[in-house]
Amino acid sequence: MCADPADYPWSSHAANALGRDDAVVHPHPNYHALGATREERCAAYRAIAVETMSDEDIEAIRLHLQRQHALGSDRFSAAIEAQLARPAGPLKIGRPRKAHNRSESRT
Repeated sequence: MCADPADYPWSSHAANALGRDDAVVHPHPNYHALGATREERCAAYRAIAVETMSDEDIEAIRLHLQRQHALGSDRFSAAIEAQLARPAGPLKIGRPRKAHNRSESRT
């Protein structure tokens, strides 16, 4: 989408990696764990951001995004399903099977 993630207006990269103030970005415990100071956290975040992702990870992200499915652990998916009150992953294909009453089918 852009050459530099800091240029994307909807990204938290500028706040997390460059230390720019952003009223909608609130650092979470995992971000705070990256370093003792703001400069250390920004440097650690930049290092993470430039890591190369495997082709398999990129394909999984694209696939889940296209299908609008949550990508994460079972616990994460369950939390998303609870918040959205809808499935966060793929459903079985086709109509549900009809329940057959054995006594009706013998008559």
